Amino acid sequence: MHNLSRRTLLKAAGVSVGMLAATQLGQRSSTLLANQTETDCMTMQLYKSLSDQQRQKVCLAVDHPRRQFVSNWWYIHPDNRIPNTFTDEQQELIQNIFDSLHNPEYVEDVKKQVKIDQYGKDQNAPAVGFFGTPEDDDFEFIYTGHHVTRRCNAHSDKGTGFGGAPIFYGHYPHPTDNMRENFNETKDHPGNPYWYQGRVFNEFVQSLDAGQQALGLVSAEPRSERPNEVVKKTVSAAGLDCSDLSVDQKQKLLETMSRMMAMFREGDVKATIASIEKNNVVDRLHVSWFGGQYDIGSDKVWDTWQIEGPDMVWYFRGQPHIHCYFHLKT
Repeated sequence: MHNLSRRTLLKAAGVSVGMLAATQLGQRSSTLLANQTETDCMTMQLYKSLSDQQRQKVCLAVDHPRRQFVSNWWYIHPDNRIPNTFTDEQQELIQNIFDSLHNPEYVEDVKKQVKIDQYGKDQNAPAVGFFGTPEDDDFEFIYTGHHVTRRCNAHSDKGTGFGGAPIFYGHYPHPTDNMRENFNETKDHPGNPYWYQGRVFNEFVQSLDAGQQALGLVSAEPRSERPNEVVKKTVSAAGLDCSDLSVDQKQKLLETMSRMMAMFREGDVKATIASIEKNNVVDRLHVSWFGGQYDIGSDKVWDTWQIEGPDMVWYFRGQPHIHCYFHLKT
């Protein structure tokens, strides 16, 4: 499937969804099929394929409170997971949507992460849903589960950023029957596809002068992971004040953030960085990293860090294993 062109993939998905509509929606099929052309994006194809019963289960109001919720392990619809809610054709389309949200170079690693974090149990299967309807400009598709929350505007396959709502990614790469075994990752985070971000972030730290590095290393605890607090915008005095960075260093930070987003599709990365630049977000950010128990191996390769301000929170917690939250206000 990864060798197919994007046009071929969309056309194939459109055909399968069209067949599904014809068999499941009876008299409604002619209208549905008329609207389902290959120009429809995959999220719209999925929405149009839903029966009335499915829509009641997985569609929420555009301004529903859960739109701004995030946690390391949660389900947008706990009783309606992908395997027990969607047909085989719809499940294939959901997987294609999820894959499309990522850079092709990272797709297989991310899919492996999601599969491993289900522990082989249907009770841990992800759940998806929609906020709003196609009449809403900010119509959103959401994918949730253990160590995964992804979102996208449901009108288009082109990346437009993350819609002003938080996303999550993380991994516990060595699950066993004894869940505490290997629960604490070692300093190189073997098997964790998201540690590349830690390496990129540490390159930024090493590019700073000694005084700036001393300011960035803080002794306070990192932010709480409680869902109502973890992406709460702050104007923290702790850490390195990015308004004091030189022009070149601010550009280095933007480049660092762009490189750390490499796992996502190109359009989302470009739109997110463009929003940060347009709104001069960098000057309102503080960057901090944490020693002690948060510096695994005491090697000064920082495993836990925060980029935070009134417009944005990016919290990367590498201890005991990687949890990462990203939220940019739009």
